[in-house]
Amino acid sequence: MPADPTATANVAIVTGGSRGIGRAVVERLARAGLDVTFTYLANEAKAKEVVRGLSDAGFSARARCVDARDAAAGKAMVESVIAERGRLDVLVNNAAVIADKLLAAMTLAEWDKVVDTSLHGLFGTTQPAAKQMMRQRRGRILNLSSVSGVSGMPGQTNYATAKAGIVGFTRSLAVELAPFGVCVNAVAPGFVDTEMLAGFSPAQRQAAMASVPMRRFAQPDEIAGLVAYLALDAPSYLTGQTIVVDGGFTA
Repeated sequence: MPADPTATANVAIVTGGSRGIGRAVVERLARAGLDVTFTYLANEAKAKEVVRGLSDAGFSARARCVDARDAAAGKAMVESVIAERGRLDVLVNNAAVIADKLLAAMTLAEWDKVVDTSLHGLFGTTQPAAKQMMRQRRGRILNLSSVSGVSGMPGQTNYATAKAGIVGFTRSLAVELAPFGVCVNAVAPGFVDTEMLAGFSPAQRQAAMASVPMRRFAQPDEIAGLVAYLALDAPSYLTGQTIVVDGGFTA
């Protein structure tokens, strides 16, 4: 997205930005010159590490503790950033959790934790962001989905439901905001070498990698590179799309 000549720095919000893909996105956007606010939930030390690293390098980032399951808290966070900075140019909805289990054994709490984190958080942050971007008549919203939202994965009915919901949300919102010059797209990664894979046994990792034609997992920065491109450089005619980045897994 070309820089707004009336602004000293474009403003971005990234949810779930203290680790994994979210952290890589925060670092990419901050190093591109954006004023970045990101959220975290449990690991304050990691969040401070991200802020300190970017600050020491001369870039701007702030961390806010927000539970993505609380839509009201997400809304309040976005509204406070807009009030403080006077604008919002990029929103990246990345916060997510997993609680894998076969549906027959899944508890309602495990279902709610995963679905609420992705979908309540999505609504809470995006509604005030969309209103601001409509007023500005510019902005970009990026939503992190997953190959689980487009291809069946055993043991992930909760996660797949949440990530498929993000795809539908992206398409509908893109149509709503297109007349205002606001782009809404989603990125659906395959296996990414983050903490989410930490629970895999060596045998599970080997089987997962064997299912990917490239025979490797993605690195977080590879996904962040695409997110940053969509946020900053992609054509303004590109909206309503879900771009799969999976090493050929769903080809």
